[in-house]
Amino acid sequence: MKEDMDREDFLKRSWDTAREVPIIEDENTPWKLIKLLRFITLCTVALLVFGLALCSKTALMLLITMSSEGTKVIPKEQKPVSLLCIGCVLVSSSLLLFLKSIWKACNKTSKFPRISTAALVFSFELVASAGAAILTIVAMPHLDIVTNVSIVNGAAFLSALLQIVAQCTAKERNRFLVPSITALILVLLGYGLFLALYVMKDTSDLKMAMWVGLAVGASLLMSLNWWENYFGLISEHSSSIVVKGLYHDMRKCRNTLNMFSSLLRMAVTFSVLGAYVPLSQMDWDVVRSIPGPQTRVIAITVGVQLVSSALCHWFSLAACKMHAMRRCFILPLYLSSLSVMALLVVPVIVYYQDYRLGLNGTSTNFTHYCSAVVEARNASLNSSVFPELVYDVSHTLCFLDMSKMSDIGLLTGSAVSWWLGLLLCTIHLWHLSLFRIQRTQDLFVRGLYEGGFIEQSLLLNMRFEVKTSGKLKKPKTFDPAMIYLCATMWHETYDEMLNIIISIFRLDKYRPRGNTEFTDFSFEAHIYFDDAFLDIKGSRGRHLNEYAKNLVEIIAEVYGIFTNIDEKIFIKKQQHTKQSIVKTPYGGRIVVKMPNGNDIVIHFKDKDRIRHKKRWSQVMYLYYLLGFKLMTKYYSRWKKGEVESSLKQDIQKEKHNTYLLALDGDTDFQPTAVVLLIDRLKMYPRVGAACGRIHPTGTGPAVWFQKFEYAISHWLQKTAEHVFGCVLCSPGCFSLFRAEALMDDNVMKRYSSKSMEASQYIQYDQGEDRWLCTLLLKQGWRVEYNAASDAYTKAPEDFKELYNQRRRWGPSTMANVMDLLGATTSISKKNPSMSKPFMFYQLFAIISGILAPATICLMLAGSMSFMFNLHSGLALVLAVVPPAIYLGLCFKLKADTQITIAGVLSVAYAFLMLVVSMAIIGAMIKDRTIFTPSSMFVIVMALIYFITALMHPQEFNLVFYGFLYIICIPSAYMLLTIYSMVNLNNVSWGTRESKPAPGAAVAQSAAPKTAKEKAKSAMQRMYSWTQCCCRRPSQRQEARAVPLEVTEEPTEEDEPGPLNTIVDGISTDDHRDETVYDYPYQCWVTEMQGLATDMELEENSLEKEEEQFFIDLIQKYLEPLPEDKAKLEKTKESLKDLRNKVNFGFFFLNALWLAATFTLQTFDVAIFIELPKLSVELEELGDLKIDPIGFMFIIGFAASVIIQFLAMLFHRLNTLIHYVAFLNTEPKAESKSDDVYFPPKKKVVSTPSIETRSDYGSDSIAMSDVASGSSPSESDFYSSESDDDMFSYMSRPRTGGTLV
Repeated sequence: MKEDMDREDFLKRSWDTAREVPIIEDENTPWKLIKLLRFITLCTVALLVFGLALCSKTALMLLITMSSEGTKVIPKEQKPVSLLCIGCVLVSSSLLLFLKSIWKACNKTSKFPRISTAALVFSFELVASAGAAILTIVAMPHLDIVTNVSIVNGAAFLSALLQIVAQCTAKERNRFLVPSITALILVLLGYGLFLALYVMKDTSDLKMAMWVGLAVGASLLMSLNWWENYFGLISEHSSSIVVKGLYHDMRKCRNTLNMFSSLLRMAVTFSVLGAYVPLSQMDWDVVRSIPGPQTRVIAITVGVQLVSSALCHWFSLAACKMHAMRRCFILPLYLSSLSVMALLVVPVIVYYQDYRLGLNGTSTNFTHYCSAVVEARNASLNSSVFPELVYDVSHTLCFLDMSKMSDIGLLTGSAVSWWLGLLLCTIHLWHLSLFRIQRTQDLFVRGLYEGGFIEQSLLLNMRFEVKTSGKLKKPKTFDPAMIYLCATMWHETYDEMLNIIISIFRLDKYRPRGNTEFTDFSFEAHIYFDDAFLDIKGSRGRHLNEYAKNLVEIIAEVYGIFTNIDEKIFIKKQQHTKQSIVKTPYGGRIVVKMPNGNDIVIHFKDKDRIRHKKRWSQVMYLYYLLGFKLMTKYYSRWKKGEVESSLKQDIQKEKHNTYLLALDGDTDFQPTAVVLLIDRLKMYPRVGAACGRIHPTGTGPAVWFQKFEYAISHWLQKTAEHVFGCVLCSPGCFSLFRAEALMDDNVMKRYSSKSMEASQYIQYDQGEDRWLCTLLLKQGWRVEYNAASDAYTKAPEDFKELYNQRRRWGPSTMANVMDLLGATTSISKKNPSMSKPFMFYQLFAIISGILAPATICLMLAGSMSFMFNLHSGLALVLAVVPPAIYLGLCFKLKADTQITIAGVLSVAYAFLMLVVSMAIIGAMIKDRTIFTPSSMFVIVMALIYFITALMHPQEFNLVFYGFLYIICIPSAYMLLTIYSMVNLNNVSWGTRESKPAPGAAVAQSAAPKTAKEKAKSAMQRMYSWTQCCCRRPSQRQEARAVPLEVTEEPTEEDEPGPLNTIVDGISTDDHRDETVYDYPYQCWVTEMQGLATDMELEENSLEKEEEQFFIDLIQKYLEPLPEDKAKLEKTKESLKDLRNKVNFGFFFLNALWLAATFTLQTFDVAIFIELPKLSVELEELGDLKIDPIGFMFIIGFAASVIIQFLAMLFHRLNTLIHYVAFLNTEPKAESKSDDVYFPPKKKVVSTPSIETRSDYGSDSIAMSDVASGSSPSESDFYSSESDDDMFSYMSRPRTGGTLV
């Protein structure tokens, strides 16, 4: 019956089954390459964690062995050196933590703890550091190598005990209670077997008993290192207010506590070291006279230990964040202890067996081997060190009788017991719940690792959770986010609008509304269409223009595609469900419910009713979505008497979890790109905005140039800003903003202000996205760049359009950067990510941009001097003359003529740059050297760009556009700069300008309307608004054939004068024909209802409250700007005055730069830097004379590029981690089961059909699995920096573009 109803409903045009389906798949992401890269990455990380842990532990064991009494690699009198190295290993992590805390204290407020809190923390730190120092420096050098490797696993004792206490305090049946009890028993058993092996072997040896007692006691004290991991759980379930207060104070004052506790740990370690050396009758003076061979052995061992420990910690973090914890973190660390034991003991066994075979059957044992070979040898480090190290390791086992099975059994039993105890104590890590991006502070409780016990510190420092024996307890979850997609449109083409509509419908399919499987976020799409209305002859009301009609047609078309994507051949929904069309005070809107339940709202703006242009559309949606939709409901609750404090918490939480995705009208994106941006804002509370990797699309040389330019900008510049500070511009074509940041003081309100001064027209209106980011940065919000989030936007394909676009961007960028530099002191205090060194980096960048024209002239002068053998001064004059003439012409000629001249000069300069490039290569071949500044600069830049492209293999093909980029450098950095600066007073948009139809007559100016005529015209429009008639559906098809006569909306000066006038009270009526309203549709609503055949539009009205909001909003902020000719002329003059002042300063600085260089190159009294000229074979060919100014500038530029390159490498690693985590956690999209008669399907969702299984099983939490729960706790806001900020690793406690 239902199928019959479907047939009756849908078979309206049974013959119309053919379709034209646009490309809606994700064709740009190489999923096979990504799967291969993911596999390689996980294998590499697992091997690195295992190998680095192995190196760290082995190096420490060798240091302890070399400090042992009786070993010969380090002679007895030089033992303090090896002990000092052990102490350095122990304090290395404390030193790093201290430096990190100092940096953090300098960049943000650090609170001081209460005395009771400090006393508690320092007491535990004192005892734990003393235990670690006594164990490694005093006790372990007197034990055998097997015990030394395994006794550190006994550090799990207190962790196991505290796990039992924490789980019992929770008063719940816990699934990990039995493993914790078993772990405690096994650790105690290991100590028992250890005591039996050493003490019971010779009860009269009191000295050995002392070392054994120190080892047991120190290892138990060392286990206090990880007490914080369980103190939080105990305080959470404790009824004691004192305990809760202590823990809360610890969290707030963690940075200060880390600073002083790290100093305390270093002091305790060196105190133990300083006391033990003289007590053991050793002398510190030998430290200054250690021989060379021993120095090399010590230095290499210590260096390997320190570097491998740090890298093991970092890659362990990476493994956890990639959700590969089991195979890349836990398992490698479990195996590392066993592998270290095998690595050290197997060579001993091999050497012993070789000795036995060499005796030709003579009976011997290990004790005889020790006395005859190990003890009797003369150590020599002149040849190979390895045999001597093996003999030293053998010496530690000589105390035991390894020929007796009882000794071997006790030794093996203690080692296995300790290892199993550690394994069971950390068994909960196999079920640890992690989010897709996990902050370091949420993974590890302590700030850093313990260098001497790398695997124990990493495993025991991981967060412990109480899990019930029944269903797993869900951890703290994030609140679902609300995403508003906000796109602005104006004159986009059909294909451009099709891209963004497909992207929105694709997201609708990816995150269906009401689907309980996906609760991480919901969304609404809003499109704000500027200047959508025009007048049509014969109609009382205004109508949508062709661009707006195209948008409605595209939505209906895409709706049908996504509705029928999985349908049978003859069950095609050609008639969509009813949608809503609404008249509004600003024009109108159409509300479309997409096939999976999400809404898309198209707001058509009438420029006669509301202010138009992009920034004002943004102001409109900011106040509508954040002001009205978010805040109004809380105001209603407040009026009903709800408590203001609880309302404030609810408001704060919703603002924190509401995001706006800013889009352009031609942006093409995949759902995964949005999810990756959401991840950044969800995990880091102080991130106010995040942008993705923008790819320009189109064809032609202008687009090819932009492709490489965008690539370099994102690969190097944006990554450097992200790593060292903040991204200064989050592009409006694809950026995610946090509502809390936008609604902060001095952001949204300031963004809504009108431009009143000339400089404000440049900063506010020419680059609105950059200005918005400037406001966010000033308020202390962080702006980030995610290289894995890709979006595609149309780039200018015409030379003129490109120049006009950059004419807006260049001055706006300069104005905003100068604004930030002028407030360096206040910004560096308010924004922790914007340090003064980062601001200095931006200062150098802006100076380089200002001096770019002069620098290009110098480059061209040097090239001409080299090629034509000209004097450097003459070459400089010849290089300066063409741009100087172009500069003068730009002040006199129209903009179009300026661009034409720039185009001609660009072609000429392109040929010159080609010759220059060939000349530089020829010079290197001719002089047989690459060690000149110009050659080295070119080679280094080429290598950096090539390696950078290799780090982005999916975009490697962009390297081939690099040649075009190089030959266009004079056009991009000299001619374009001149054009932008001279036309600084032109504040028009410059791109997508409406063009008159070919042959159309230019409208003639007419006398302006009087106030009475304006009022009459307004009344007529209001009448047509309210009285437009509706036609029957049968008339709609007929009406579509009626041609449209469009009349452009006249401006005030173009409107015809009044025909009926009153002069001195005498009415003079000019007889004229009354207007005939014969157009088939008398308003836009009826027209759209008639044209939308496949999408039924039902007219609705706004609620009174919302209608009044728009009326008030327009009156307050968005009222159309009146044309005041006097003010307009004054603005023009002020813009010209600003242009003249800025140009004078700008080109005066360039002239000074040229003059200084000209002076140095022309006069004989010039000061030069002389450098030797070397050939490829490093033979000296003479001297090079280089002027110091140019040389220092080259050095500075090269240094900035190298800094950007290092930041890129760091950023790529974090991007890789994020994307692999995404692949491991994002659930696979399930496709519907195919019916027998289904046609071949077109894929819509861009999600790869990859079998992705997280390394956590059921406990892994993808963002889509996050249910409504508690928001991030208060403690999460104390440390909210991004983990891929490089300073987080260098100096503060913290953790991506195209992935491949």
